[in-house]
Amino acid sequence: VGSAGDMSKLSHIDDSNRPTMVDVSDKSATRREAHARSVVQLPEPVLAELDGDEIVSKKGPVFATAVIAGVMAAKKTHELIPFCHPLGLEDCSIEIAVEGGSAVIDCRCRVTHKTGVEMEALTGASVAALTIYDMCKALSHDIVIGETRLMKKTGGKRDFHRE
Repeated sequence: VGSAGDMSKLSHIDDSNRPTMVDVSDKSATRREAHARSVVQLPEPVLAELDGDEIVSKKGPVFATAVIAGVMAAKKTHELIPFCHPLGLEDCSIEIAVEGGSAVIDCRCRVTHKTGVEMEALTGASVAALTIYDMCKALSHDIVIGETRLMKKTGGKRDFHRE
């Protein structure tokens, strides 16, 4: 861990190096958007069950269920991550596409607020990935949840774009 001087650069550390929620009371509400991506590597036994753009397991349609779980999780991010502000998401969409041997999950969130939505997008993509694992684990335990990363964010102090 860095020195106290290094810690002051972290937004959730106060002047006494204690974890804290960021005070957004002086910020202006602006339109904020974020896009996060998770990649799930699917082994052959799982890919063999792919029918078009969906896998139907004993638990039901895998990708459709993962979309619902991801949106639900994005809406509850503040209940999971201690210093996230509660946000009334204006939009949250999740798309899942199979590319090669992987399911690529894209979660996009939007809100007009004083704080950004990148944690909501990351949470949505992550929980969708975990849902795919849960629903397909009877077929194989060799499923790998790979990278989860922020692809883009706009509307805050600084924009970020990876795509």
